[in-house]
Amino acid sequence: MNGFVSLLSIIFEIHMNSQNIPNNILNWYDNNKRQLPWRKKVSNRKKEYFTLVSEFMLQQTQVKTVIPYFENFISKIPNLKSLSSVRDDKLMKCWEGLGYYSRAKNLKKSAKHIINDFGGQLPSNEEELKSLPGVGDYTSKAIMAIAFNKKIIPLDGNVERILKRIFYLKKEKEISKENLHKKKSFFKETKRASDYAQAIMEIGALICKPVKPLCIQCPISKNCKSLKKNDFEIIKVNKFNKQKFFEARIFQNKKNNYYLLKNRKFNFLKGMPIFPMNEIPKIKFKNHIGKSINIKMSNMDMRIAIKIEDVLPEKRNGFFVDVKDLNSWTLPSFTKKILNSIK
Repeated sequence: MNGFVSLLSIIFEIHMNSQNIPNNILNWYDNNKRQLPWRKKVSNRKKEYFTLVSEFMLQQTQVKTVIPYFENFISKIPNLKSLSSVRDDKLMKCWEGLGYYSRAKNLKKSAKHIINDFGGQLPSNEEELKSLPGVGDYTSKAIMAIAFNKKIIPLDGNVERILKRIFYLKKEKEISKENLHKKKSFFKETKRASDYAQAIMEIGALICKPVKPLCIQCPISKNCKSLKKNDFEIIKVNKFNKQKFFEARIFQNKKNNYYLLKNRKFNFLKGMPIFPMNEIPKIKFKNHIGKSINIKMSNMDMRIAIKIEDVLPEKRNGFFVDVKDLNSWTLPSFTKKILNSIK
C-alpha cells in the first residue's frame, strides 16, 4: 500500500511540475529579463517594426552586439515608411560592422513589400511573412510569437539547448530539427505567448548556457534529465565548414590611399567595398611568402594571402580610400580586418 501511495505522489508531483512549467518560466522572466531596446512598451505598430528590425539583426548575431546597432538604426530610420525609402548609403552606414549585409538589403526590400502589398501593415500569418525577402521559417515564427502573441515557440539555438538538456538528447536522430520541434510540446501553452517565447529563449541565453549552466537559478531544473545525470555536454549536428584560399592584392597610391572595389565577384559581401581578390589553389597559398590572415565567413573558413603590389590593375573599376577618412566610408568588418593586418 505504501509503495502505491509513493507511486501516486510521484505521478502527482510530475503532473504538477508539468502544469507549472509556463508559470515558473514566466515568473522567472518577469523578475530576470534583460531590458532590451526592442522590448520597450510601445504601440502595436512600433512593436511590429521593432520586432522586424531586431529579428533581422539577430540572425547569426548575438544580442549584446545587436543592442547599439538597433538603437542607432531606430533613431535614424524610425518606421517602415522611412525604411522603405532610405538611401542605400545611409542604410549601409547604419549597418556598418554588423556583417551579413544582405540582411540590410532584404530588410529594406521587405519594408517596400509591406508598404506596397500589405498596406503598410506587417503580415500576421506565417505564409505571408515568408513571402518577405530574408524571412525564413525561424524569423516568421519569431515575429508571429513576439509581435502578434501567437502560441508558437521559435526554435533557435537557445531553445534547442534547453530541450537537449531537459530530455538528455545525445543521438543524431534525437537532436534532429524534426525531433526537437516535437519536443517543444514540453513547454505547454500560455496566453502570454509573446513573453513566453522570449522567456524560453532568455533562459537559454542567461541560464542554460553552453558551458557551466546556472542550474540553481533555472525555473525548470526539476524537469531536467541532464541535471540528474550531471552531464551538460551539448551534442551538435556537424556543419560542414568549407576551407577556401584567397589572395588579396593591396594597391596604394603615392598618398598611401588604398584601392578598393565593389564586390561583384563573390557571393559574400555582395556590392560591398573589398580589396581586389582572387580565389587560389591551396598549394599556391602554402607557397605564399609574406603575411596571411584567417577570417571566418558564415560556413567558410577563409585563408587569405596578403600581396602588396606597386602597379594598379589595368581595368580600374574601383576607388581609393583615404585611411584618414575611414569613418566616412561604409566598410565591412572583413575589409577592415585586412586593412588592420597591413597597417
